[in-house]
Amino acid sequence: MTYDIAGLHLEKAGDTGPLLLCLHGIGSSSAAFAPQLAELSARTRILAWDAPGYAKSADPEGPLDLDDYADTAAALIRRHGGTGGIAQVLGVSWGGVIALRLAARHPGLVSGLVVADSSRGSGTDLRRAAAMRRRATELAELGPRAFAEARAPRLVSEAAPSELVRRVTDTMAAAVRNPGYGYAAESMAATDLGPELASITAPTLVLCGDRDKVTGIEASQSIAGTIHKSAFVVLDGAGHLANQERPQAFNAWVLSHLRITARIPE
Repeated sequence: MTYDIAGLHLEKAGDTGPLLLCLHGIGSSSAAFAPQLAELSARTRILAWDAPGYAKSADPEGPLDLDDYADTAAALIRRHGGTGGIAQVLGVSWGGVIALRLAARHPGLVSGLVVADSSRGSGTDLRRAAAMRRRATELAELGPRAFAEARAPRLVSEAAPSELVRRVTDTMAAAVRNPGYGYAAESMAATDLGPELASITAPTLVLCGDRDKVTGIEASQSIAGTIHKSAFVVLDGAGHLANQERPQAFNAWVLSHLRITARIPE
């Protein structure tokens, strides 16, 4: 299904440098990239979406699958990628799954990838897929605030400051609603990227928090070990949302990657 990108809410920062498109996780929004919007915008033009049906973005007219999310991201790159029409893409968790499908489906639009605390999709395991499909019902039964209060603390490490836990909870509560969340959950449940990872040609940095209990280090290793041009980094002291829990270290690795793949200056 085609989603009109005019309905997307976008957060933008930076006036020069390569385009860095940021794709958030399944329980989040563009607000998750506040540390990147603040610190990377001196070197890049950052664009972070609220995914279709999330936060301030319009609801889709019908169900979207992973190809639809990837195609919507591709349309953003074509619109905002400048003369070259290409982008670096940073995806966290579900956003990483979209980023990988985007790179496989539209290789000419993606000059580099950063995939953080992600996986091949929930379709790798029947139990994971079933649990993912139950989430839309849980959201409908609990409501966004109670749903976020139940899920958000698992996304950071046990040592995360209470302020971060509150921020992650508030972001989720403001971001998730049906039917958009249900469409996203189904896109994860139906996906196993395993067969296509080897076809990805974009240089890829795979990052993972060492305390990630949601997707975990093994899932990130599986991605890095299959993509030919990849580097794998574990960030100490971070849970599933490493970009928010260890933003300085995370941003330093992203900048290092961009110096190589996008030739940004030191």
